[in-house]
Amino acid sequence: MNNSKLSMRVLHRYLGFFLAGIMAVYAISGIVLIFRDTDFLKSEHIEEVKIAPNVKNENLGKALDMRRYQFEKEEGDFIYFKNGDYNKKTGVAHLKSMELPYILDKMTHLHKASTDDPLYWLNIFFGVALLFFVISAFWMYLPKTKIFKAGLLYSLAGIVLTLILLFV
Repeated sequence: MNNSKLSMRVLHRYLGFFLAGIMAVYAISGIVLIFRDTDFLKSEHIEEVKIAPNVKNENLGKALDMRRYQFEKEEGDFIYFKNGDYNKKTGVAHLKSMELPYILDKMTHLHKASTDDPLYWLNIFFGVALLFFVISAFWMYLPKTKIFKAGLLYSLAGIVLTLILLFV
């Protein structure tokens, strides 16, 4: 076995062992994120927030820092909105949210990290490592062997399936 093939196998093996934990986290959080628009595995959390009294309905979402504020009705001193209410007289709002258990919340936060979050460097490293796995897998077997040729067919099938799922 030539030196580059052996080096690629060794790097592939130990990088795989090193990343086993984070791959499990990404797999679990990816599955959980599929259900992010449902209440699957979530529990209800009610928070009481005090803001200025007499905030108008059209400004309430911004005052409560709610991205998806949705007005429902106004009755007397109360404004009712999706997942909460606001007392205009006292300035007290009750906000209901559905939250994942602590560990799953942390895992999904890692999965969704953006450039505003220091975790994004880990995401970049992980993405580059996965690309390395893709490339290094083709160094595992000699190009003339049946296993390598079968691997190419499976790779092509995976690419075709992915394209179908993306564009259909």
